[in-house]
Amino acid sequence: MELWQRDATGLAGLIRKGEVSALEVTRNQLERLETANPAINAISRVLADEALAQAREADDARARGEPLGPLHGVPVTTKVTADHRGCATDAGIVFRKDDIAAEDGAVVANLRRAGAIFIGRTTSPASAMRAMTSSVLHGQTLNPWNPDVTCGGSSGGAGAATAAGIGALALGSDIGGSIRWPAHCNGIVGLRPTVGRVPSVNPSRPGPRMHSGQTMAVEGPMARSVRDLRLGLEVMSQGDHRDGVWVPAPLVGPAAKKRVALMPAPAGYDVHPACSEAVRQAGRHLAEAGYEVEEIEVPEFRKAAELWDVIGLPQLNLNLVPALKRIADPALSDFVTHWIEAKGLADLTGFILGLAERDRLLTVWNQFMESFPVILLPNCPSPFLETELDTRGREGALATLDGIRFQFPCPVLGLPGLSVPVGLFGGQPMGVQMISRRFREDLLLEAAEVVEAREGIFTPIDPVTG
Repeated sequence: MELWQRDATGLAGLIRKGEVSALEVTRNQLERLETANPAINAISRVLADEALAQAREADDARARGEPLGPLHGVPVTTKVTADHRGCATDAGIVFRKDDIAAEDGAVVANLRRAGAIFIGRTTSPASAMRAMTSSVLHGQTLNPWNPDVTCGGSSGGAGAATAAGIGALALGSDIGGSIRWPAHCNGIVGLRPTVGRVPSVNPSRPGPRMHSGQTMAVEGPMARSVRDLRLGLEVMSQGDHRDGVWVPAPLVGPAAKKRVALMPAPAGYDVHPACSEAVRQAGRHLAEAGYEVEEIEVPEFRKAAELWDVIGLPQLNLNLVPALKRIADPALSDFVTHWIEAKGLADLTGFILGLAERDRLLTVWNQFMESFPVILLPNCPSPFLETELDTRGREGALATLDGIRFQFPCPVLGLPGLSVPVGLFGGQPMGVQMISRRFREDLLLEAAEVVEAREGIFTPIDPVTG
């Protein structure tokens, strides 16, 4: 097995035992990046010099007998929305291409302290507010499985790169599905942590976070194996008291019922049979492992899914819409405009009542999850969406929103969610989504490991060219 094919946990073990050097691993990874990235355009900036210097320092530290971090010598990627010292936090926007970060954001700093080697920056759509990944600044990122199928967004670059063997671990972000949806599209695993689990601090941020940023947006790991999600979460969740939302919660909670609520087709939605069957297949895997699995509807799922529009769109209208002209990215402008026109904007009273509804729904879901600590459902109603579907007028934009709607309850309620691959449809991987209570990522990781053990690991793969 090539070094670039190994996961982060495996590489860390080899480096720690001295079976391979960090420099060897990094050189091998950079070669893979050079080979695979031209076909998918997932890396917007290659950090070869920085990576090689870090690798040499990592090997010197090991030779001196210094303590080694959990990611010592492991190649990782960071998203262009995260402050990374010496790199532009461009968020896919042309006028921000020279906004060089003077210091690391909280999660990048955590990765650096853990010994990670930074090999590249992954692409994002402009402002990280589309479910597809292309921008005027960085161009289009393609799915390594099939260029006609979207790689997802907004962490599409992270998802495509990881699936293609570029980086063993990726940093993604999620305010509406942007970790779990690209994980589904690219056949990898992705974990959206609980709001407050991972500190979110970007020193370059020009002003305070909007309410949606405080209550719905998170950063988290994307990887090829569930054990790497566990490792990535451990590293990324280290505290930073500059973030007033961060909570020093334990990574493992008390024992919980091994009981799963199976929802193959949420009520009121037209779900493709292949998506429902993937959920049932994952349920069978869990049942065989001793879980009690019951097909049951999660209460008021549709209300939770649609509440994103009520509490999220007014803030987009306040802080994003006025900037669209300057951002000058037609795909973003059209998508946001069609979204707002179709769903409307809540006024101040509607927004406040929406927040109250959010609190009520969270109480309802918390009570439900006392009986069913894990919820298992499709990531989306259809196995995949076509590349750039959201650029095809109002109809394409709304079809895209329908395609990612199952992603919305987690950010609305601040809950953790995980996507793990289950089966193929038309040669394209599909993922199923797991949801649990706040700060119970451990329950999701445990269940996902059961599914992964039976389904296998789908990546890395060589990109398919059109």
